[in-house]
Amino acid sequence: MAHFVGAIDQGTTSTRFMIFDRAGREIARHQLEHRQILPAAGRVEHDATEIWENTLKTIGVALSGAGLVAADLAAIGITNQRESVLVWDRETGEPCHNVIVWQDTRTDALVAKLDADLIREKTGLPPATYFSATKIQWLLENVDGLRDRASRGEVLFGTMDSWLIWNLTGGRHLTDVTNASRTMLMNLETLDWDPDLLRLFGIPREMLPSIRSSAEVYGTADTVLPGVPIAAAIGDQQAALFGQTCFAPGEAKCTYGTGGFLLMNTGSTPVRSSHGLITTVGYRFGDAPATYALEGSIAAAGAAIQWLRDQLGVLDSAAESETLAASVDDSAGVCFVPAFSGLYAPYWRPDARAAIVGLSRFHTAAHITRAALEAICYQTRDVVEAMAQDSGTTLDCLQVDGGVTANALCMQLQADILGVPVSRPAVAETTALGAAYAAGLAVGFWHSVDDLRANWHEDRRWQPSWSPERRDEGITRWKAAIDRTLGWVSVG
Repeated sequence: MAHFVGAIDQGTTSTRFMIFDRAGREIARHQLEHRQILPAAGRVEHDATEIWENTLKTIGVALSGAGLVAADLAAIGITNQRESVLVWDRETGEPCHNVIVWQDTRTDALVAKLDADLIREKTGLPPATYFSATKIQWLLENVDGLRDRASRGEVLFGTMDSWLIWNLTGGRHLTDVTNASRTMLMNLETLDWDPDLLRLFGIPREMLPSIRSSAEVYGTADTVLPGVPIAAAIGDQQAALFGQTCFAPGEAKCTYGTGGFLLMNTGSTPVRSSHGLITTVGYRFGDAPATYALEGSIAAAGAAIQWLRDQLGVLDSAAESETLAASVDDSAGVCFVPAFSGLYAPYWRPDARAAIVGLSRFHTAAHITRAALEAICYQTRDVVEAMAQDSGTTLDCLQVDGGVTANALCMQLQADILGVPVSRPAVAETTALGAAYAAGLAVGFWHSVDDLRANWHEDRRWQPSWSPERRDEGITRWKAAIDRTLGWVSVG
C-alpha cells in the first residue's frame, strides 16, 4: 500500500519534486534551478527541454534519497508557474520556441489594442502582457511557418502543466481550469475556451489542450514513475491557497516567490473587482462546482532580491539579504520600486519601470537591500487594501508561504507595514503541498478537506511593532516613489 504522495512544483526559477506523508509532512525534496534566458530588455524565456530534464532528475534524486520507489507513491500532483507559454510539435515533442515567461513584456503593443471591457467581462482579467493569449499570438506571428502548422493541427500549445503532463503520460494534451483561467482565452462562466476570444487573438482551437478539473486522474506516468497516477494539476498560487487550507469564503493567503500573490477564496460565485484585482478560478475538484478567488498579483517579490544578487552582485545569496538589511536600522528614506515588468495589481501600469529613489552619498548596499525587502511588503499592502475594498473583508491576520518567508526580517516588516500579524505554517512550501493534497483527494489518499485542515500547524507568528505614525510616513513615501516610476516607457 502506497503511503506517500508526490508533487512536481515547476516554478519560475526552479523545479522541485517533494514527497509528503499522510500528515502533510515533508519526507523528501530535490530542487534544480534552470536558466533565465534574457534575449533583450523586457524579454524573459526558459528552455522547456531543460525544465523537463530537471523534472526527471528531481524525481529520481528525491525518491532515492528517501529510499523510496515509484510504487510507494499513491499519486502525484503538478503545480506550475502560470501564464508562461510553450508551443511544441505534436509528433516529435520538440519545442518550436523557448518558453515565453509570464514576466515577459514583448507583447505590450498587442495588449494596448485590446478591448479591456470585453476581456474583463469574459475572463475576469485585465488586458496585460502577464497573461498567455498575446504570447501565443506573438509566436504565431513571429515564428516562421508556425501559424500554418497550427492550423493543420501539427503543433500544441500549453502552459507548463500541459508540457509536463504530455511528457509524463506519453502524449495526453490537458490542462486544468486554474491554468486555463490565466490564458485570457477561457470564459469564466462556461469554464471552456471562448470562441470569440479565439477569433480575436487568431488562435486555432486545434492547438489548445482540453480543460479538466484540478483533481482527477489524467492518466498514469509511463516514464520515471511507471504506473503512478497523475491526479492533479493546479496553478501555483491556487495550489498555495489549497495548501494553506483556505477552503471557506473570506480566507486568504499570500505567497512570496519570484512574484507575490495574494488570493482570497470567494466561494462558488465570481466576484468582479473594481479595484485592480483579478477574478480567477481558485480550484475545481472533480464534478463539483468551481471555487473562485480574488487575486492580487505582484510582478517582483523575490525577483527584487534575485536582481540584487545576479545583476548587481550586491549579494552572494538570497539568504544574505536578511543579514545585510539587518545591519542598518531602516532604509534611511530610500525606496525601491521593483517594476521591472511594469506594475501589476492594483495599478496595472505597463509603462512603469523600476526605480530606486531617495539616494544620497550616505546610503549603502544595506539600505538598498532593506528597501527591497520593504518593497515586497508595501506592494503586498497595496493589494490587501484593494482586496478589502472589493470584498468588504478586512484581514485580521495574513497567512504567508513561499521562499521569502524564510527571511524573518522581511516577515517582521510585513507585519509592521500591514499593521496585522503575519502567520507562517509549519510547511512553508504550501504550493507543492497543495498539489499533493489535490492529487491525494483525487485517489482517496485523503478522504476530505477536514483531513487537510487537521494537518495545518503554525510555525511562527510576527506581531506588528511600528507606531501608526511611522506606518503612515512609510506609506506616503512609498506612494510618492510609485508616482516616479510611471510613464517611463511608451506602450502601444
